[in-house]
Amino acid sequence: MRHTVKSSNPDPKEKARLLAQLRHDHEVRLAGYRDRALKLFPHICGMCRREFSGKRLRELTVHHKDHNWKNNPPDGSNWELLCIYCHENEHAEQYNTGQHDTLTPGGNSSAPSIANPFDQLGSLLDPGKDKDAGS
Repeated sequence: MRHTVKSSNPDPKEKARLLAQLRHDHEVRLAGYRDRALKLFPHICGMCRREFSGKRLRELTVHHKDHNWKNNPPDGSNWELLCIYCHENEHAEQYNTGQHDTLTPGGNSSAPSIANPFDQLGSLLDPGKDKDAGS
C-alpha cells in the first residue's frame, strides 16, 4: 500500500507538533517494558557485567532476545538488560552477520526499524525528498 504525500510542506508548528508527538509515543512505548524489566532484573549489563545505579541507570537498555519488540511476556523471559554500548554492539553484530532481516517482526527488512520511529520522518515532512526512483 502506498501512502500519498501532500504536495505542500506542513507548517513549522505542525512539524514541531508531529515530532513532539512521535517522541512522546516512543517514550511511552519504551517506558512500559523498560520499567518492568528494571523491576525484574538486577541493574547489571548482561554482557559486560557492569553495574548501573543512580543517573547512570539510564545507560541500561532492554534488549529483546528474539529481536521482536512486540514479544513482551509478563515474566520478562524475552528481555535482557544491556548497557547502551553492548546493546549497540549486539545489533551491529546481527547486522554484520547478515541476520538483520530478523530485526523486524516477520523478517521484512524493507520495513522501517522500530528502534527509531523517526526513520522516515523526513520523507513524510518533505514530499520531494522521497520521489519514486524509476518505478
